[in-house]
Amino acid sequence: MDNINFDDFLKVDVRVGRVIKAEAYPEARVPAIKLWIDFGDEIGEKKTSAQITAHYTPEALIGKEVMAVVNFPPRQIGKFMSEVLVLGVPDPKGGVVLLSPDQDVPVGGRMH
Repeated sequence: MDNINFDDFLKVDVRVGRVIKAEAYPEARVPAIKLWIDFGDEIGEKKTSAQITAHYTPEALIGKEVMAVVNFPPRQIGKFMSEVLVLGVPDPKGGVVLLSPDQDVPVGGRMH
């Protein structure tokens, strides 16, 4: 594992957002869900796709707070342009569990 310095860490902009729209992404090579996430007034609404179908349905994600890296350049995922990277960790079987605050916090809040 390579070490980074604190300045490198500060370059990664991780914010909390609220899922406002979600839909299945059947065209993806691996089952995925398209997400539209509200990050508040400063950043606005961003979209992404995530391979999170092991634990989530599109309907269950509406209103969920998630953590995401918001300062990556956009990336084409199939026919869908992903603008942020939602963060998660694998369960024992490899299914992704999303990272989210354990208390209500304002959207757009930056992780520190």
